[in-house]
Amino acid sequence: MKSSFARSLAWSPTVALSWFWGLGFFYAIHVTLTNGWLGFLAFAIPNALGLCLFGWVLGASQRNPGSILAAIGSKYAFLFQLCQLFAFSITVFSFAMYAWFPLFGAGAGLGICVLILAACSIGHAVSLKGLKTLHSAYLAIGLIASALALWRFSPSSEAASLPAFVADDRFYGLAIPTLVGFLLGPWMDVQHWQRAVEIRREGASIRVAYGAGAILFFGLLAINALLAASAGPTGSVISADGIAGAQPAVALAIGRHPLDGLALPFVVWTVIAAASTFDSFYAATRWFMTAVTARSSSPLLAFVPAGLVSSPIWIVFAAVGLAVAMIVANLSMMYLMLPFATLLVGAAGCLVCETLGARGRHDPVLSYMIGLTAALIFLAGYVTPIPAFMAVAPLIALIGALPMALELLGWGGRTGTAAPASDVEPTASKPIATGTSVVTMAREDAVMSHGFDGQWFVMRMIPTYDDTNSVGNVYFANYVRWVGKTRELFFNICMPRFDLKTTSFYVLTKSFTHDFRREAAEFEPIIVRLKIANHNRKFVTLAHEIHSEMHGLLGRGEQSLMFVDTQQFRPLDIPRSIVEGFLPYWPKASPHAVQAPLETAESAAIGVR
Repeated sequence: MKSSFARSLAWSPTVALSWFWGLGFFYAIHVTLTNGWLGFLAFAIPNALGLCLFGWVLGASQRNPGSILAAIGSKYAFLFQLCQLFAFSITVFSFAMYAWFPLFGAGAGLGICVLILAACSIGHAVSLKGLKTLHSAYLAIGLIASALALWRFSPSSEAASLPAFVADDRFYGLAIPTLVGFLLGPWMDVQHWQRAVEIRREGASIRVAYGAGAILFFGLLAINALLAASAGPTGSVISADGIAGAQPAVALAIGRHPLDGLALPFVVWTVIAAASTFDSFYAATRWFMTAVTARSSSPLLAFVPAGLVSSPIWIVFAAVGLAVAMIVANLSMMYLMLPFATLLVGAAGCLVCETLGARGRHDPVLSYMIGLTAALIFLAGYVTPIPAFMAVAPLIALIGALPMALELLGWGGRTGTAAPASDVEPTASKPIATGTSVVTMAREDAVMSHGFDGQWFVMRMIPTYDDTNSVGNVYFANYVRWVGKTRELFFNICMPRFDLKTTSFYVLTKSFTHDFRREAAEFEPIIVRLKIANHNRKFVTLAHEIHSEMHGLLGRGEQSLMFVDTQQFRPLDIPRSIVEGFLPYWPKASPHAVQAPLETAESAAIGVR
């Protein structure tokens, strides 16, 4: 028990640092100087609470983060990418604008580029377990550096004591966006999904790791609040919108005090926070996108290497470009923060609802359109300011998740048609007590003549004399025939309304192999199992096994399917209806698993030869 608890606590430094990117680091300084200590608590508590709740929900014994992410991850890939883009941009922008440029001037740009490349290289080369150890060392160094900065600051600081609370229209308007953004924030961040998956795989407690990580994260925010109090409220800058921001107050105060050794610990502290963000971003994004790309049927992969498509490098370039544009325009970090309370909120709400068991359909286009509308309303309220506009904006953004939330609360029926049986995570047989005995109830699909058992499609049959040869054993060609029959039944479930008269393409068998192991006899119960093994842009490979309930494995093999048009028999890429019909039955490790489109049964029309 102690060992498990210790393993869980060991994850808390990387949990805290992976959430301590530029938003928390510098906004803690700003809100402390602008709104006082209660203002800081109003910012820090929801921030830490969101991190803790993420771990608490995913840490429930009945939830497996890996299975959840495999089931719905590809559906929310764009959400994860946008979150990483804005998080990386905020970090680059904030550390450049509010720390390094005030301390080092224009020459700081080269140092920032070196830091980004070095940290991303570490994220590329080091596993998550390696990052966990590295971040523990980072944290120790960072705590020493921040403590030294506080110690050097305090004796000579001319800062006036901060009031307990100062409120203005923007503070009240930001209350709801802060709450919504921070409660949903960890769910959009693939860094935390990667950590939750690995923590569970290691046998540690997600709840303990994230509970301790949230407390540690709150402490890191408090350190910056203390640095802000030491620096004083005289370091505000005016951005292009005319709004004052106190984010660079600590760096500007250091510049005003030529104290030996004061700048160095603060620089080390900023480097620790930035580096742990960059390497964690790179490792998590690469981990997630590699899994998504490996199962993708996009024609793009025929021209661009999968490694390049899944690489986070393009997000790095886009994020740096966005940060540079923000710096040139002299905007504040608020413009990079607002997507987390508006644009991304609808999709993030749907993600949470699906994690909790909702089966409603996520409409990403609608969610982002509503989110963009909410962002414009928020900006109108922020610049004016009109607190009501800011307060209502995240609530408008949540409309995109409203149908799924209502379903989850039991106030609305499921949208769409019922999902196929294979869309449900397979459940183990449950022992049911009857009197003094315990009877094991078989799964419903296990006693059917055919149906899905997890990722396998299963057909049960009994050979008769019609299947045997003159010797009495099953004729060799009948094994192939059984596999063909199983495939037809599999197709019928995937695409129950196919119409040979209206289909625009055919499915042809490109190749078929079977390795015979042993023979079966008449009246020997047979199980034929078939599943989708893999695919590329043009071909789908089905694997099959034939088992005897008496003698075990009889043989196994695979077949390759290709697709041609019905007019000239020209080879085609995998048609969309095939993707929709087949990929819901992909292996559990695939991002496509257990997430069949609800309209699959109505969208496919296919001829099979």
